Amino acid sequence: MDTIRQNKVSKLIQKDLSEMFQKDCKEYAIGAMLSITTVRVSPDLSYAKIYVSIFPSDRVDAVMESLKEHNKSIRFILGRKVGKQMRIIPELRFFVDDSLDYIDKIDELLK
Repeated sequence: MDTIRQNKVSKLIQKDLSEMFQKDCKEYAIGAMLSITTVRVSPDLSYAKIYVSIFPSDRVDAVMESLKEHNKSIRFILGRKVGKQMRIIPELRFFVDDSLDYIDKIDELLK
């Protein structure tokens, strides 16, 4: 059960990261379309799990490796964007959100 503060921080991070990957950090996506689906923040706001959906799905490994390599610079750019609203910028961890692939698989099975 997330608190109101956790929800506000996660929505803020999700919005700003989405804008960053559209404008500032295009090169980190390595030619794939990247969207932030969910952000979950720890109760002490020091850790954020970011779930990303990547299209096409054959580039998932390359994009995740790129995000892992550039984690510090992504956090730095995020810190400049949300620095006025937050005291501590959470540590970012990226995870693949494969729910769209799962939906497609279920759809194929039902057909």
